[in-house]
Amino acid sequence: MSRKSLRPISISCLVMAFCVFLAACGSRPVTGALEVNSDPAAGTKTHDILIATTRERDETPGTLFNGERRGNGADYAEATISVPPTHKPGMIEWPKKAPGNPATDFVARKAGYIDGDEAFKARLNARLAAMPKGKRKVFLFIHGYNTLFAEGLYRFTQFVHDAEFDGVPVLFTWASRGQLSDYVYDLNSASVARDSLERTVRMLNESKAEDIVILAHSMGNWLMMETAARIPERERQQLDGKVSQVILAAPDIDIDVFKSQLRRIGKPQKPYLIVLSKDDRALRVSRAIAGGKERVGAFSDDKELAELGAIVVDLTDVESQDGANHSKFAQLAAYSPELRSILQQRSLTQHNNAGALAQTGSDLGSFIGGTVQTAVTLPIRIVTAPLVAIAGQ
Repeated sequence: MSRKSLRPISISCLVMAFCVFLAACGSRPVTGALEVNSDPAAGTKTHDILIATTRERDETPGTLFNGERRGNGADYAEATISVPPTHKPGMIEWPKKAPGNPATDFVARKAGYIDGDEAFKARLNARLAAMPKGKRKVFLFIHGYNTLFAEGLYRFTQFVHDAEFDGVPVLFTWASRGQLSDYVYDLNSASVARDSLERTVRMLNESKAEDIVILAHSMGNWLMMETAARIPERERQQLDGKVSQVILAAPDIDIDVFKSQLRRIGKPQKPYLIVLSKDDRALRVSRAIAGGKERVGAFSDDKELAELGAIVVDLTDVESQDGANHSKFAQLAAYSPELRSILQQRSLTQHNNAGALAQTGSDLGSFIGGTVQTAVTLPIRIVTAPLVAIAGQ
């Protein structure tokens, strides 16, 4: 598709076709997905997720938050989600009907609001203080465009579970309506959320956390990068001392905007990990809406991204578990030992050859854990400037 052919009517048709395509993949949890289920089930594992959000509260039972914007600042909550013993890595086993069956489905065990910044900080620090020193870790996830509240929460739970992450998971969820046709609304909601994300990151940095990992997906990367650019350089350097890894998964950012953001932020002390796929259908739609400009998450030049200060994990040849090829990142958690080994080897080569990117990838293990002891079978291409490593080929 040429840029000249990207007329409003063709973009509308593309978006509508994509809506129909996704609708065929199944229904989505608009309300009621967090109806609490207390039925016992052997072999389940629960995960306690702290939540910071700019979404409006929703009084519908089992819902907590909707896609409208909160009037002022952030709100907070906490939810306990149970993962079934039959869970397959990378998947979310959605209940066919609320409240679901804990033996076969992701279900909510507990969910409720936390009133205010101070109560949120107290809860965060209490959980961190209960962990041994040296293991007080926080994992912050920022979801993307077209994401309902329950979808962001359950996806994060899936990743935390598959990664066997043993710190405190924190979800930052902004006011996405979960409608493909509301791209501009979502983008404006992400813009509105910058102050609250900045506040949340500061609370994490000032907490008892010793290590922070940040993962953003899709449009959440634009929100994360814009927020980072707003933080004064001195504070950003202090934050860099705690943040061991920043992962940009399928970034829905105009490549020129991304370069501009990096110029403002400066080359990161620790390379970003960019997870992309050139066959990402959701980013094709985003590119069409944005006048044909390439998105970072489907960018055609891995090496250029690496030269900007990133490690690129190219999943183009990986068979996706979602029809849009937009959530391949969710499959990475189960392959952490192999990916960590590859990145550590790459780091050692870089250090020996050029003295650059020392220790690159060594923090990936603390983020992803060690859940699967099988050989890499995914065709993953990992690029660090200026050399290339190939796994599974």
